[in-house]
Amino acid sequence: MQRAIVGLIVLATLTVPIQSVAQTPPPVPIMPPSLPAAHVVNLMTNEGSGAFGVQWRVADIKMVEVPAPINKDRYKTTYQIEPRAMATDFDDSQWERIEGKDLGVRRSGGHNAFMWFRGLLIMPARVGDFDLSKPAVAVLNVLVDDYAEIWINGQMPRRSGYPSPATIQGLNMPNRVVLGTEVKAGDKFQIAVFAINGPISDPFGSIWFRQAMLEYYR
Repeated sequence: MQRAIVGLIVLATLTVPIQSVAQTPPPVPIMPPSLPAAHVVNLMTNEGSGAFGVQWRVADIKMVEVPAPINKDRYKTTYQIEPRAMATDFDDSQWERIEGKDLGVRRSGGHNAFMWFRGLLIMPARVGDFDLSKPAVAVLNVLVDDYAEIWINGQMPRRSGYPSPATIQGLNMPNRVVLGTEVKAGDKFQIAVFAINGPISDPFGSIWFRQAMLEYYR
């Protein structure tokens, strides 16, 4: 009897951490300020992107057939995007390199199209006349034609049933994602924008950035 109890305790000890890791929720989204920004940088210019040393890279996304992970009694296969470029350490070194001014170039062949845009932003000591030696709230404000999901340092902050600026906001609606509430010089943010042509059930046109800005608040 004691052996059985000990065995159950050991089993519980081993399984609880595994479950907690598997069920770790994504970060809770932070709502961006609604007041006017203290400073704004246009990332769709070479000067603006250059202030953060960012090298933008872009790649097409394909849908590939994979074994169904659930409901296997009804479905043998399903589809998944490739590449899955959300992670901070994803190797995008072979992707096409573009400048900040080229974010507005219309891309994709139309219909149901998806693209990745990635870039590493490093906060400078000063951007324009804005001093980052003192912490500030930083907000990434992008508007992709037609939809976007935003990953920051390998995470897409979201919560079901709650406003989540990093997720799809609507047709040609901006994503205003808080990078941090105490951002300072030297902080790094790996940005991965999952861009989608829409409306998804009846898409037309191409994929491009209507705006890309970094807003600072104090």
